[in-house]
Amino acid sequence: MMFAWLRSPRRTKSARSRDWDDRPEAGFYALQDPYGSALDDFDERFDWDPAAPRKRRWHFWKRKETIAPPRFGERWQEPETRFWQPAHWRGRRKRWWAVRIVAAILALFIALVAWLAITAPLGKSLEPIAPPQITLLASDGTPIARSGASVEAPVDASKLPDHVVGAFLAIEDRRFYSHWGVDPRGIARAAWTGVGGGSTITQQLAKFTFLTPEQTLTRKAREALIAFWLEAWLTKDEILSRYLSNAYFGDNQYGLRAASLHYFYRQPEKLRPEQAAMLAGLLKAPSRLAPTRNYELARERMRLVLAAMVEEGYLTEQRAASLRAPRLDVRTRNRLPTGTYFADWALPIARKDAEASYAKLNLTTTLDARLQGIAGRVVSRAPLGKAQVALVAMRPNGEVVAMIGGKDYRNSPFNRATQARRQPGSTFKLFVYLAALRAGMKPTDKIDNSPILTGSYRPKNSRDAYSDSITLEDAFARSSNVAAVRLLNQVGSKRVIATARDLGVTSDLPEGDPSLALGTSTMTLLELTSAYAAVAANAYPVEPHAFPREEPGWIEWLFDGQSRFSSRTHNDMERLLRSAINRGTGRAAMLSAPNFGKTGTTQDHRDALFVGYAGDLVVGVWVGNDDNSPLNGVSGGGLPARIWRDFMRNALADTTAAEPVEAPDPEGPIQPLDIDGLQDIPIDENGSTLSIEQDGLRVTTEVEGVPVEVRLTEDGLKLEPVER
Repeated sequence: MMFAWLRSPRRTKSARSRDWDDRPEAGFYALQDPYGSALDDFDERFDWDPAAPRKRRWHFWKRKETIAPPRFGERWQEPETRFWQPAHWRGRRKRWWAVRIVAAILALFIALVAWLAITAPLGKSLEPIAPPQITLLASDGTPIARSGASVEAPVDASKLPDHVVGAFLAIEDRRFYSHWGVDPRGIARAAWTGVGGGSTITQQLAKFTFLTPEQTLTRKAREALIAFWLEAWLTKDEILSRYLSNAYFGDNQYGLRAASLHYFYRQPEKLRPEQAAMLAGLLKAPSRLAPTRNYELARERMRLVLAAMVEEGYLTEQRAASLRAPRLDVRTRNRLPTGTYFADWALPIARKDAEASYAKLNLTTTLDARLQGIAGRVVSRAPLGKAQVALVAMRPNGEVVAMIGGKDYRNSPFNRATQARRQPGSTFKLFVYLAALRAGMKPTDKIDNSPILTGSYRPKNSRDAYSDSITLEDAFARSSNVAAVRLLNQVGSKRVIATARDLGVTSDLPEGDPSLALGTSTMTLLELTSAYAAVAANAYPVEPHAFPREEPGWIEWLFDGQSRFSSRTHNDMERLLRSAINRGTGRAAMLSAPNFGKTGTTQDHRDALFVGYAGDLVVGVWVGNDDNSPLNGVSGGGLPARIWRDFMRNALADTTAAEPVEAPDPEGPIQPLDIDGLQDIPIDENGSTLSIEQDGLRVTTEVEGVPVEVRLTEDGLKLEPVER
């Protein structure tokens, strides 16, 4: 309006000047019109500097100070002038920045809500915060281990008595039904009186459902945001129900139903006021206040809860005073161990496959209680000294039926069968010779067995036993190191590694390393035993598993994803494995039934192994020290082979019937089962064997862990060391 009035064409210069003089009360006016034309008399009347920058002339205003009109006879005085920015411009700018800040806050809040919707799904609050109890059963239904929290069905807050709900609200969140997730008054009251918690029930649900227990401002901020979010999506009764179904009450009890059954053997819908008050009091410090551990503290806390219930009107003073401390009714607890070597391996698998629920689970495993007992007895009788031991027994299809991960689980729960990665030694030669057989070689083919005198890697044979050449069968039976390295170089490390991968080995295997032939790459005993199971089953790979799987139909059998060796390759490999026991380094493991296996001893006797199979069992045994120190001469053909043999003899005693033997030919000798040429006949329980040869008798035994041979010939008695 002012600009329009100043630029009116009907007003003359003198009229405009007169108007300014006649309006001493005028407020703001422009130093120039919108188009930049200065008023003619501004320079003279108001000391306007026309040489001033145009930008400054646009942004400054003159204001006439309002003065009272002159009295009669007084002279008119020109008001003072000041330059400043207009007040309404400053107000508009402040409002614009305020709008920007509010919009940024709203955008940030929307982004946080979207982030919560992705990272903290609402359905998670329906799941139990602790894994429910799982009981593992042996294959015959015998309980073997129980682990996990005691969790029962969730509660419905709307179906609980008022004194049960009131006990928790009075001590934990008095304004639960009136706040929006965060209660500033409750925080102030808790800080001032020390009664009640600073966090609301909604915040506590957000904390133990979605967040970690870290004590940081960031976590508290997220807790508040999630609390607002829960309040927006759930009703108060739903929030309270989920809170009571997940809270921890001590003694490994999660949820109100589990706690009420554990401490009072009552359903929560039938709890008495004093029982509900004691349970509500446990939430502050469940482990310390659990009445089974400290009944006096639990009773004092119960009295505090009852006083809070009186203040909130849930109980009268007379009623609260008449209530006595409740009597506990804790029923007989289970005596099953919470962990074993097998259970520690199987439980994570069970948790992964089980759906999140409050139901207790009873899962049948592949473990055979009888075989597990045999394994425990055999290991306990073995003269291990300070050394540790591991044993894995499985079916050829991968069902693990027995597992020992150490001498004593209570003293050392570390599972050396599944967790320890040790060098397999000569047991790795299975992959080298199998790769050679797959490449077309035969057990009767010969290979150089002389010392390796060139190159940077020069392995040696045990006892420096060498020869110009040796057949693959004899090299495998005697566990010749130089022959294995030459065979690896001849076949190629790529083929050997590919064979190991086919049999299920996933550990790192360096390509081009000649020491690979002697088992210098580490792996677990379970992994190694599974590879031998693939040979026993003539189907690879074999995956070890703790829970039974459905028998495949004929369609599944055709498309099971497994491969098989050719009959020639499989028969030749079994011939090598059989020779290692019958007349090689594994004679201490000989059985009366067909058996196949291989010994392994690492450098300086740090690891001693025997892996093999007989009947429908594949068993791997490892002996060693946890600190990787030497075993004082123990080799794979000694203590591990005897442990393997003792386990197999007991395991197969009730399952392997004696095979019928045809009537002997009167004109020919009787050949005992699995003995070629009356060789290696077991003569005692320590693995000693007797062989009848053309030139005399040979007795193989072990002296202080060192295998030796005693020969009786026409020339007399001769003592010779045995190659490992």
